[in-house]
Amino acid sequence: MTSAMRHITIDCADAHRLASFWSLVLDRPLHDDDHPGDEEALIEVDGGPGLLFVTVPDAKTVKNRVHLDVQPQDRTRDEEVERLLLLGASQIDDRRRPDGTGWVVLADPEGNEFCVERSAAERAG
Repeated sequence: MTSAMRHITIDCADAHRLASFWSLVLDRPLHDDDHPGDEEALIEVDGGPGLLFVTVPDAKTVKNRVHLDVQPQDRTRDEEVERLLLLGASQIDDRRRPDGTGWVVLADPEGNEFCVERSAAERAG
């Protein structure tokens, strides 16, 4: 027997607020049962594990040991970085190289790091 990954769980200070940010990042809706003030919020992802946000009393204190990598589907990496900054992300590191490869490290509104990679079109070009 094997196991399947059902959720990637992210501890946070405000589950609904952080899930709402990621809902905009991924263009995926929050679960119908999720409301402001709830201790949990879920974003279901087609063909993969959902993102489950859980309110915990502990503050984030160190770099994530696990992080998400996002790849824009209909825009360039640089356009996606600009969009995510406008949504409330902050830039932590810039790993873009002069030849166009590389990625950008951002943090969500609660400080969880994630990376923005090049789009499939940029990788193919």
